[in-house]
Amino acid sequence: MFRLSAFAFLLCVGCTKTLPTLDGVDTERWRADKNACLGDRQDMEDALTREKDKLKGLSEMDVVDLLGRPDKNELYKRNQKFFCYYVSPGPDCDNAVELPSQLIIRFNAMGYAQLVSVGSTEP
Repeated sequence: MFRLSAFAFLLCVGCTKTLPTLDGVDTERWRADKNACLGDRQDMEDALTREKDKLKGLSEMDVVDLLGRPDKNELYKRNQKFFCYYVSPGPDCDNAVELPSQLIIRFNAMGYAQLVSVGSTEP
């Protein structure tokens, strides 16, 4: 019985993937700044641009665990999905900018981040 419990514990611990750390990005502040209305995300834009490649290959749930729920998401053909996080104040903010900077993450049909970009573009 002890062996089975020990095996189950090791299996759970061994399969747990640690999330990357994004140097210069305070993920707690990021998650708290919904739609970038507070301006905290904008302060991290340069660091996010440098660290964006660390997001590639993460699953949708890993991204949500790391950055919180996206400000918007869109489903495209062939089961591709886009997560969009505003980096500068989005349209729902009182201080919205005309063309807000966004973190856009494209997921493939398997649910893994394939493309990550930061800038003022729509998917």
